[in-house]
Amino acid sequence: MNITEKSVPGYERIVCATDDSAGYRGIIAIHSTRLGPAVGGTRFWSYSNDEEALTDALRLARGMTYKNALAELPFGGGKSIIIGDNRTQEREKLFRAHGRSINSLGGKYVTGEDVGTSPADMEFVCQETPYVGGLLDRSGDPSPRTARGVFRAMQAAAHYRWGSDDLSSKTVALQGCGHVGYFLAGELHHAGARLVVTDVDPERVALVVSKFDAKSVAPEEIYALQADIFAPCALGGILNDITIPQFQVEMVVGAANNQLLEPRHGDKLDQRGILYAPDYAVNAGGVINGCCIELLGWELSRTLSKIDAIYGTLSGIFEFAKQNKVPTYQAADMLAEEISRKPLAAGY
Repeated sequence: MNITEKSVPGYERIVCATDDSAGYRGIIAIHSTRLGPAVGGTRFWSYSNDEEALTDALRLARGMTYKNALAELPFGGGKSIIIGDNRTQEREKLFRAHGRSINSLGGKYVTGEDVGTSPADMEFVCQETPYVGGLLDRSGDPSPRTARGVFRAMQAAAHYRWGSDDLSSKTVALQGCGHVGYFLAGELHHAGARLVVTDVDPERVALVVSKFDAKSVAPEEIYALQADIFAPCALGGILNDITIPQFQVEMVVGAANNQLLEPRHGDKLDQRGILYAPDYAVNAGGVINGCCIELLGWELSRTLSKIDAIYGTLSGIFEFAKQNKVPTYQAADMLAEEISRKPLAAGY
C-alpha cells in the first residue's frame, strides 16, 4: 500500500492511496472533525481523470460536514472515492485494500456505502478496519431510509409552497430509479402522487413503472416535463445552465448529492421562483440511520423519528431563507456553519 497526502485549503486531510496488487486507487477526503469523527460513504466510480475524482471527493466531503451538522449528529464530514469500474467482480481484494487505507487514519474517518458500493462491500472493508458502518447485520442498506427522508423533505416543501403536505394530487418527475429512487417512488405511490420516471437503465425504469403505476420518458425529456416537483436521484451537477431553463416545475427536491453544478445555479432557481430543497439536508436519512444505529447505539424507533424530523429541518431552512432574503442553498449553508460552531446538545 502506497499512501501519500495532499494539502487542500479548508480541508483537514486528503489521503491518496494505491495498492497495485489489488488494483486499488483511492482518495479519502476529510473536511472537518470538529463535531466528531468524519463520516461519509465510499463512492466507486470511473472518472475521466484523477483531478475530476479529487474534485468530487472534496465537494462530497464538504457536503457531509454540512449534512451531519444540519442533522445535529456528533460527527464531522468526509468522503472516499475508489477510482475504477464498479461493475468489477474482483471486489474482496479491492475493498480490503480500501479498508487498510481507512484504517491508516486511526478512526478520524468512518465510511459506509455510497454510489457503486453496497453493504456486502462494506463487509470486506470491515475485515481490515472497525471504522465502517452500513453492515448487513446492523443498519444494512440505507436506501429506504434515505428515500424516507427525501419524502419528508418533499412534504415540507409542499407545505411551505402550497400550504399542505398532501402530495396526492401532485405530479413528480423522478430522475433515477436506482436504490433510493425506487424506494422514493414507493413512498410517493403510497401517498397517491402521480409519477413520471426516467433512468439510463431501462430495466430499472420498467421495474418502477410496473410496481408503482408510473409513466416513463426518455432521460433527456425529464427536464422539460410539466410537473409539480422535479426529484433528481441520480448523480450531481444536474441543475445547470442547460437544465434549469427547461424546468416547468415549482420545486426541486431529490436525493442526489451536489445537485447544483455551481452555486450560481441556486440563484437561477431562486430567480425563476423554483423552490430548491438543499440536497444535503434532504438526503440525510441514510447517514442518520447508520450513525444512530451503529455508532450511537440508538433503537430503530428513535432513529426513524430523527429521519422524519428532516421535515422540520427543511421547514426551518425555507423560513430562514425567507426572513433573511437569501436563496435556500445559502440559508442551508449558513445554518450548517452556525450549528458546526456550537456544542451539540446532551444526549448524544
